[in-house]
Amino acid sequence: MKNIEAARAKAAAGERLTLEDALALYEDNDLLFLADCARRAKEKKSGRSVYYTVNRHINLTNICSSNCPLCAFQVEAGDARGFVMEPGDIERVLEQAKKTPNLSEIHIVSALHPDKPFSYYRAVVRQVKAALPHVDVKAFTPVEIVNFAKMTGKSIREVLSLLKEDGLDSLPGGGAEILSDRVRAIICPKKATTDEWIETMKAAHSLGIRTNASIMYGHVETIEERLQHLITIREIQDETGGFQAFMLFPFHPAHTKLGEEYQLQRVGSWEDMKMMALSRLILDNIDHVKAFWIMLTLPVAQLALGFGADDLDGTIGGEKINQAAGARTTTAITRTQLSKIIGAGGYEPVERDTFYQPIGGSEVRA
Repeated sequence: MKNIEAARAKAAAGERLTLEDALALYEDNDLLFLADCARRAKEKKSGRSVYYTVNRHINLTNICSSNCPLCAFQVEAGDARGFVMEPGDIERVLEQAKKTPNLSEIHIVSALHPDKPFSYYRAVVRQVKAALPHVDVKAFTPVEIVNFAKMTGKSIREVLSLLKEDGLDSLPGGGAEILSDRVRAIICPKKATTDEWIETMKAAHSLGIRTNASIMYGHVETIEERLQHLITIREIQDETGGFQAFMLFPFHPAHTKLGEEYQLQRVGSWEDMKMMALSRLILDNIDHVKAFWIMLTLPVAQLALGFGADDLDGTIGGEKINQAAGARTTTAITRTQLSKIIGAGGYEPVERDTFYQPIGGSEVRA
């Protein structure tokens, strides 16, 4: 009883939570209390502003050598469903992107293709930057960066430096899943380890490359492992200050080996909101928490604005990975729709670029 009373007092006062505090609050299961604390924590960071951006996703290939049980997107080489985008394919996407009003970000995430060399990915970054010099290139998760390092024999820092020279502006936060090697041995045994993911993020931050961070919850992790993941992200941010936003991905088990083997069901919206609020409270040193609508659905993402989220990501045209995993949302939305969703919650919509610079204005600071 003392543990929960102390944890509630710290959460209400906006004090830093320990892992023990977070576990007590999770088990207490008082969702409305968490919502109230998380809203106040959000408003200390960004007031009544809720952000969104106009972005376009490019998934270069679904052919992957890691064959992770958690993934519904990847296929093995030779599978008829496999695809690889070549320069001509990318050019067609970029020509379409040029017609998108207010486009500010190209987001590139792919599988670990067994044959495509690092030079292919570097050329993609240069091609995008040449076609859209005013647009931020957010590309390649730490899992992909580690793969590039292994295929070339270069260090992670060298790989990042070369990509930065090519025009890379920031890294997405994917591939973190749960930062526990016990969990990763089950869900993604051939992908980057916990230490490799962390090394990549620290190297990026040291080079001035801002990144996001993420969690994928609701599969084989324990609640303690889930909350320790958040503490680990916070510790990295204490050291580097390089994370600009945190994203929560509920696991979609449909069409995955992991879902079938463990007979998993998608967690419900109560769990989503509890994790959203706890993330906002634990990550006291990260300015922004995203409600990624393509994973949560639009109604749940809108609800998340009352649980500490201050960003709905963006218009997201062209995304394929979450759709393959069974996300039952459209693959794109308009600026007007996003603005209306935010406004209906009583918040002020702020269109931003990758680095949270409001479009047409100076940076909004807490």
